[in-house]
Amino acid sequence: MNLEEIRSKIDDIDGKLLELLNSRMELVHGVGVIKRSTKTLIYRPEREKYILDRLKTLNKGLLSDASVDAIFLEIFAAARNIELPERVAYLGPQGSFTHQAAESRFGAMSEYMTLPTIKAVFEAVDTERAKFGVIPIENNQEGIVYETVDLLKETNINIAAELKIPVHFAIATEAENVSKIKRIYSKDIAFRQCRGFLNKYFEQKAVEEIQVESTSKAAKLATEDPESAAICSEVAAKIFGLPLLFNNIEDNSNNRTRFFILAKDFKNQPSGNDKTTIVAQLRRSDKSGVLADFLQDFKYEGINLTKIESRPHKGSEEFNFWFFIEFLGFDEHEGFKRIVNKYKDQIKVLGSYVKNV
Repeated sequence: MNLEEIRSKIDDIDGKLLELLNSRMELVHGVGVIKRSTKTLIYRPEREKYILDRLKTLNKGLLSDASVDAIFLEIFAAARNIELPERVAYLGPQGSFTHQAAESRFGAMSEYMTLPTIKAVFEAVDTERAKFGVIPIENNQEGIVYETVDLLKETNINIAAELKIPVHFAIATEAENVSKIKRIYSKDIAFRQCRGFLNKYFEQKAVEEIQVESTSKAAKLATEDPESAAICSEVAAKIFGLPLLFNNIEDNSNNRTRFFILAKDFKNQPSGNDKTTIVAQLRRSDKSGVLADFLQDFKYEGINLTKIESRPHKGSEEFNFWFFIEFLGFDEHEGFKRIVNKYKDQIKVLGSYVKNV
């Protein structure tokens, strides 16, 4: 086939894809009608995971698993907007990695609220100004986000889902090459995570490093300063029209951040590959053996703990602590029910959700 024949076939396939997608959306609309009448939640992470896993099993073509995920997650997002448009709040600014995480699950078409603090995202979900909120919980290089952990304990907001995205930084600049760059704008954490690259490319030059509150702000400032560059995400560079000079400049290519999707009065259904997050405020947590006994109960019930973080109990005169804990499995696990019954009001379940590998 020549080029024109190939293009003609592509046009035919595109037309069929559009027809099939519209047929899918008609069915989705029917689902939305049923869900609204029964007040059922629109966002079902476990159902989406089932569909993605099934499609990747069926896939025998050139599409990678990541491509299948990207294409169908956007289809899911479009479908949810047909079922019931829902506002999503996220920790800003626009172009941040949290923005990127939000769009990876809710698509480009959703209505977004860009908020300046993690607490503001919690408040937006709690007051139902937003149906969902997206906030960071931890980075595998920098550790846990304690503000998120503390607010999960203090509020009645649930964890609806988790997601992990790779964190890639870029050097974006109006300058033609490295020799023209006199200043670099970025957030403190970005400078730390790209130190190897900076030492290699800028060690012979007197380049000023200017810390700002976000990598998005860095990109904006770099557009106004032709002798500067920004360490930022590709999304931020694209938003502000800043050319990319180098991609993937982070020292660790496995740099990843985990996010929680928050919702109010949200309850998932078991998927068979779940994780549960709880907080435990044990009575007399400073007493010898109390925590060890508590953790031993999980071992006895065959429950695999994946994370435990201690946090100070605010307002207490003593050095008492509460614990942020995650384990594999759903909160309906019979062994966990026995633990909850034993410790009663000392355990608060924050959510059970599909494990995002």
